[in-house]
Amino acid sequence: MRKLIRLTRLGAHILSGALTLLLRFPWLDQQERERRVLRWSAGMLAILNVRIKVTGRLPALKQPGPLIVANHVSWLDIHLIHSVVTARFISKAEVRNWPVVGWMAAQTGTLFLERSRKTDAARMNGLMSDYLKAGECLALFPEGTTTDGRQLRAFYPSLFQPAVEAGAQVWPALIRYRRPDGSHSHEAAYHDDISLGTSLGRILAQEEIIAELDFLPPIETAGKHRRAVAAEAESLMRAALAPAGPDSAPGTDPHPPGDRP
Repeated sequence: MRKLIRLTRLGAHILSGALTLLLRFPWLDQQERERRVLRWSAGMLAILNVRIKVTGRLPALKQPGPLIVANHVSWLDIHLIHSVVTARFISKAEVRNWPVVGWMAAQTGTLFLERSRKTDAARMNGLMSDYLKAGECLALFPEGTTTDGRQLRAFYPSLFQPAVEAGAQVWPALIRYRRPDGSHSHEAAYHDDISLGTSLGRILAQEEIIAELDFLPPIETAGKHRRAVAAEAESLMRAALAPAGPDSAPGTDPHPPGDRP
């Protein structure tokens, strides 16, 4: 019964968000839009009994804007980041076709990358660079896929090129999900071949999930190559993940992705 009640509340929350985007957003100023996105994301996590724990200094909003790079564990990641900082996310184009969710992502400013088209990388880099220069905060997942949260895959250096071109700071952010007893929460992870429905069911079955968002020191990009920036961000995040203990020991992807987007 408790799971059904939470699922009903979640459905009502998503519907409320969709109606707000459709009926209210066109008449709201940017500041009010950002407040509502942060509040909606925090509300969604609260319904799912996901408790947020933020450490480190939040990215400074200035010109050029910051680029947040985070490890990717769950579909909760975007809502976790959106609950504490306003950011325009970079996502694979397939998400745009997801029912309701894809439309909501587009309405809140997500930029979609056609990974199957090599020419789209240049278009996306130009867009990202322009937004950063204009002072907007962007966020992406440089691994290009999700993991179970106990390892970190190699980063795609090409995703860091817009920050280098704009002279923007890169802010590594480490995401972990834990159970109330402090152990790793594999239930929060959305990886391998599990469906969104299965993932949601696992999360709803938990009494509570602690979502940790740790902002690490920012990386200056001036005078650096994108590979150097990507390597520095990856190194910082691996070092931060390592002390978490054997239950969260970081692994290394034996097949690094190279430089493709």
